[in-house]
Amino acid sequence: MAKKIRRNTARAEQAGPAAAAGGGAARPIRIGRVKAQLVSDFTIQLATLSEAGIPVVKALSILEGQTKPGPFKNVLRSLVEDVSGGTPLSEAMGKFDGIFDQFYSSMVRAGEAGGVLDRILNRLATFRERAAEIRSRVKGALIYPSVIVVVALSVVSAVIVFVIPKFEEIFTSFGVTLPGVTQLLLDLSAFMIKWWYLVFGVPVLLVFLHGALMRRGGDYRYSMHSLLLKLPGLGAVVSRSLVATFARTFGTLIEAGVPHLDALEIVRDATQNEVLMAGVEDIRRTVREGEGIARPMGDTGLFDDLVVNMVDVGEETGELDRMLLKVADAYEVQLERRIDAMFKLLEPALLIVMAGFVGFIVVALFMPLMEIMGQLGSV
Repeated sequence: MAKKIRRNTARAEQAGPAAAAGGGAARPIRIGRVKAQLVSDFTIQLATLSEAGIPVVKALSILEGQTKPGPFKNVLRSLVEDVSGGTPLSEAMGKFDGIFDQFYSSMVRAGEAGGVLDRILNRLATFRERAAEIRSRVKGALIYPSVIVVVALSVVSAVIVFVIPKFEEIFTSFGVTLPGVTQLLLDLSAFMIKWWYLVFGVPVLLVFLHGALMRRGGDYRYSMHSLLLKLPGLGAVVSRSLVATFARTFGTLIEAGVPHLDALEIVRDATQNEVLMAGVEDIRRTVREGEGIARPMGDTGLFDDLVVNMVDVGEETGELDRMLLKVADAYEVQLERRIDAMFKLLEPALLIVMAGFVGFIVVALFMPLMEIMGQLGSV
């Protein structure tokens, strides 16, 4: 295992490549929430209009005219006004960093500089569609088991709180001697009924506390993200997702002509995982000192030998962007296979656990019921 990633405040350097290129002059504007799919559709449509030879201002006006009233229509109206006044599209988009992030505006800036805005927009559209698909698959892998567990626990809790007390009344009326498992079940039921506000309130409080600490960031968020990467099964899924996202984002930026250091900064700021963020900052710091990219990537411990070797070959041959995109393709395929395999194992595993809970309750109730039936038969 390579050296441990240094914990650092990776977002400390806020000047960024956008500011260096002149795109940071505009003050960010906060606007209502805009769906990611709406931005993706806009990107595809703008690329199509640009390919047809329609000027950017005219294309933006067309798209603004066909957009329903709402926050995004206001954004497009602002873009039309700014670009009509001579502001570059990338700089105009930079005002709405909550909608067009640094990756997006940097790609557009590269397209403007190279006179290939239509090609860059097509790459952006493809990137966004693929990223959305990967996020959806990973979220499904995380949400599905959580929902199943919550539903199962809710059903079992309802049985323990509402059904078990009825059986306790029956057992008491017949004066049967209760086996240990039955007494344990009755004690659990009594505890949940008496301390219900703790049983249900503490988990809810912990969930809210966890969410608040995650939003604050810092050591807790880093520790949770690190723990997530170490979980059996799920950790491999998250790890492959991070590597695929890193490789596709970095490769796409380099392919568009964004300098390596600026591209690494954009990748760092775009990631939501603190461990990867710290790792990318370590890579960027080392590259800034004059070294290549492959060795510091290996030092983070986040990338396996295959990825590091492919990046090394890409640096030597001058085809780093192509190698990174190949890594992204390969890891996205692996990610899909991992998710499918995890689902196939997860369903029977959850069924077994649920069957265990139900079996415990049935056995605990059946044993004294047999004694009651014996008493009734002897009358």
